[in-house]
Amino acid sequence: MPYKVVVTDYGFSDLNLEKEALAPLDVVLEGVQCRTVEQVAAAVADADVVITQFAPVREAAIAAMKKARAIIRYGIGVDNVDLAAAASRKIPVCNVPDYCIDEVADHTLALMLALTRQIVTNARVVRNGEWKSAVPASAFHSLRNLTVGVVGFGRIGRAVVQRLVPFGCKILVSDPVVSTAAVQSSGAELVKLEELLQKSDVVTLHCPSMAATRGMINRQSLTLMKEGSLLVNASRGDLVVTEDAIEALRLGRLSGAAFDVTNPEPLPVDSPLRSLPQVIVNSHLASVSAQAVQRLRETVCSIALAALKGQPIKNIVNGV
Repeated sequence: MPYKVVVTDYGFSDLNLEKEALAPLDVVLEGVQCRTVEQVAAAVADADVVITQFAPVREAAIAAMKKARAIIRYGIGVDNVDLAAAASRKIPVCNVPDYCIDEVADHTLALMLALTRQIVTNARVVRNGEWKSAVPASAFHSLRNLTVGVVGFGRIGRAVVQRLVPFGCKILVSDPVVSTAAVQSSGAELVKLEELLQKSDVVTLHCPSMAATRGMINRQSLTLMKEGSLLVNASRGDLVVTEDAIEALRLGRLSGAAFDVTNPEPLPVDSPLRSLPQVIVNSHLASVSAQAVQRLRETVCSIALAALKGQPIKNIVNGV
């Protein structure tokens, strides 16, 4: 009897890479495009391994799994998977934590520079046939003269700090689980989140989505931030309360923001974030490069093969 691997959803043109990578075993690979918990539950009932991207793998879907040996996410974050429900069924949940560090760090810096140097705003003016600055000189900034606050000092946060150091800016870091020595050795200063928000000209988020971080940028925390400061989020959309960020942008508390991730995704067509001139929005693609996507898919398949063979598997995030 062949093993069955179900891919609940995927953004690739096909699953040929996965088929080839899983070929050493007798595997039936089924790719679907689930959008609801009910669709996931129906698709994964008889799967030996479940691979998921953004589909909601919630408690009801996990309860439907009769023989799953692992749930593996295409990506770093696992907020679309109910970790506790999987743990209660003794199903390990795995991610790929290291496939796109450079891509996301580069993208974060690109968004930061686009805001401080008014790249997008002025490109729109030229595209509309004018030849002038879209904003006054006071809207342009040099990173050397700014304080940048990095919230989260994991792999990506550290890579962002590494890229910021040569610009000569002051760098603050907030992360409750890292040491002062580790942050200082990178060229930054470890502070509490409240102090970071109060002192930073630019705040960039690099946290996982979890109970302690969801909605951390909200009306209350935004009032702590400097008048006219900038916000960058290339981490998880639900770290920011969207309505509160929009209000802060309209009131000038934030002079600009750049989002690679939003809440919800896709962003509604009528969302003010799409039309506010001082906002840059991308469609969750900071992690993308041909090399990163290949690493991601190959790593997911290597974990799937190990699970099917009964071998130890890596990157387990739910303690099973």
